[in-house]
Amino acid sequence: MKKHGKKLMTAVLVAAVIVLGAGCSSSGTSGTKEESKSATIGIVQYVDHVALDAAREGFVTALADNGYTDGDNITLDIQNSQGDQSNLSTISDRFVSNKVDLVLAIATPAAQAIAGKTTEIPILGTAITDYEAARLVKTNEEPGGNVSGTTDMNPIKEQIDLLVKLVPTAKTVGVLYTSGEDNSIIQAKMAKEAIEKLGLNYVEVTVTNSNDVQQATQSIVSQCDAIYIPTDNVFASAMPQVQSITSQSKTPVICGESGMVESGGLATLGISYSDLGYQTGLMAVKILKGEAKPATMPIEAATKFEYAINGAVAEEIGLTIPSDLSQYVITAK
Repeated sequence: MKKHGKKLMTAVLVAAVIVLGAGCSSSGTSGTKEESKSATIGIVQYVDHVALDAAREGFVTALADNGYTDGDNITLDIQNSQGDQSNLSTISDRFVSNKVDLVLAIATPAAQAIAGKTTEIPILGTAITDYEAARLVKTNEEPGGNVSGTTDMNPIKEQIDLLVKLVPTAKTVGVLYTSGEDNSIIQAKMAKEAIEKLGLNYVEVTVTNSNDVQQATQSIVSQCDAIYIPTDNVFASAMPQVQSITSQSKTPVICGESGMVESGGLATLGISYSDLGYQTGLMAVKILKGEAKPATMPIEAATKFEYAINGAVAEEIGLTIPSDLSQYVITAK
């Protein structure tokens, strides 16, 4: 009986040790997993220019302000396609292969590229004019898939009104944009409607890439009294080139956003891309916390617009800035 009792006691002790050991192991593993849990966010930017850079920085700032810091509890994989479609495809494949937890796509081509590669990974876009027209969502109000984000739709009618205020003698307005950018096509159409509604003549010249910018600008300055350029990625990167021509022809250029004004345009009434990126970052926080999904997140728009006037350009082309707008003069870069 004693021998049997000893065996029974030994078995009970072993079982207890196993249970306790399993409990300690489970707790330790759980804690390690929780501590090492880190979301990976892929950021794909179409091209380098002031507006898109500001949107990216605003997005990262919003994440940090809400406790998501790169290298701490998130990992940011930031890529730039330099305006190359094949690069966009390669970057998108990389994000899908690496199974990133969320993607920020900056500009329409970037969003279209990654959206064509996955229906599972949440995608947020920014610096995109119309998601529905770009075939990224079912509707801007109810996206219905894995894509949502913020729109950089400008107050185009008000921008044309600004053009008329600055150049009241203008009879013909020329519009420059890239024929392959969906966002630019939409804005050019809206600009045409606003221009013709004011009884002004409309002319347009399009480009396919940055190599066409010089010729296109030289062509249009001989056909118009003032130029309007929407938030176009090619022209945003080539504003110094545009200015080198319009400064000689003394042609005022109204732009879609303030970064283009800083780079050589005359004026704008536009959005803050930094604020827009920040707004997108707040949407990302909701997704990371499991509080929302792109399918049910309506496309969000900017809530305020700001004037920006390049005083150096105004002086260069001999244009007098109205006194009620003088407070919006910025120092050109």
